[in-house]
Amino acid sequence: MPYQESETVELKSVVVDDIKKEIIAFANSDGGTLYIGIRDDGEVVGLDDPDGTALQVSNMVRDSIKPDVTMFLHYKTIEEAGKKIIEINVQRGTDRPYYIAKKGMRPEGVYVRQGYSSVPATDTAIRRMIKETDGDRFETMRCLDQELTFEATEKEFQFRKVEFGSQQMRTLKLVDNDGLYSNLALLLSDQNPHTIKVAVFQGTKQMVFKDRREFGGSLMKQMNDVYEYIDFRNQTRATIEKLSRIDVRDYPVIAVREALLNLLVHRDYSFSASALISIYDDRIEFVSIGGLMPGIDLEDILTGISVCRNQNLANVFYRLHLIEAYGTGLTKIMETYEGTSEKPVISTTKNSFKITLPNINAKYETKDAPASIENIPSTPVLKSDRNEQRVLAYVREHGAITRPEAEELLGISASTASRLIRKMVKTGLLLQDGRARSSRYILAG
Repeated sequence: MPYQESETVELKSVVVDDIKKEIIAFANSDGGTLYIGIRDDGEVVGLDDPDGTALQVSNMVRDSIKPDVTMFLHYKTIEEAGKKIIEINVQRGTDRPYYIAKKGMRPEGVYVRQGYSSVPATDTAIRRMIKETDGDRFETMRCLDQELTFEATEKEFQFRKVEFGSQQMRTLKLVDNDGLYSNLALLLSDQNPHTIKVAVFQGTKQMVFKDRREFGGSLMKQMNDVYEYIDFRNQTRATIEKLSRIDVRDYPVIAVREALLNLLVHRDYSFSASALISIYDDRIEFVSIGGLMPGIDLEDILTGISVCRNQNLANVFYRLHLIEAYGTGLTKIMETYEGTSEKPVISTTKNSFKITLPNINAKYETKDAPASIENIPSTPVLKSDRNEQRVLAYVREHGAITRPEAEELLGISASTASRLIRKMVKTGLLLQDGRARSSRYILAG
């Protein structure tokens, strides 16, 4: 019979390395037949050892192609014009995309059939194959990047005394049966491309930035870094009642923790946009990408019904005792504001979920207070020792500090900076040099 290359037929005179590419292309497309012992022009040259050739190809496929495609290959030795050739039927695989193991799930490793040739697949085609094979859940899909490290996650597991070995990675579904990383592994890896952007604004509107940061890396690293960043700005107000001092932080620690964990666990990571956290004088807004799951409305969420978008990711956080098995996070947030006039606000759109935490102490701030220290109200305010240490370090380095410099250094409001400096003057840490707007503050003694 005449042999001619086509979209489903490939001819090779001998075994060459390109045979892997042809097999991958057929398995990723609609299947095809590979003949060995026939030239490109259709001339039959035959093989001296067809059984050895079949074994050579079989070993090459087993060692060089992932996932395992051997079950979709069928070998047959046939005789044509008195010469023996090998016929390899390749079926369309069920675990696409197949790729050259050393090159990974990138265009240079994934091939598809196009006309008479096998060509590199586009990133879009690779993602489409993954979605068709693994389903729509982002966290369960195979990761395009298979060269991942887990330094931050390993440290978090160690800190919480939870094992994180190869068996645990399989149990937690970071790795599939073929030893391939899932997108869940990507989220927990040091190479995680998804980030959280945090901005601190002056006042209550997005008019003036006081500070902005973008946090990347493993979700475990982002969790710790973002929490520390917010906690540093979560000031404490102290009031004296008789012989007792009552300390109240701007935002309940539990509320901040639960809002941050909600943002991390329930975010829709199929979107590349960053999650957003905005800190104003009177509130913090946590905006997570991805709206409510189908069939669930906001009223359901507030009653404690939990339908998790990222079930495997939630299980990891549960194993680390960061979250509970049921949707209690929002209930906890609401409970932390009991007895206060301010209440958290939860709102959703089609593609976003926002939690707004009000600043409990914002009503005590005198927003229009003059810059002069002498005019600052005498409401006693206790600030973090870390703020005082940072101010003292700045003064040691620069010789003095002004109220605007303290405000910029610490990322706090003008009135809060003035109160901090006034306290440090009263406790003998600083001395005032000058008066009113020209005041500078130097080290005491």
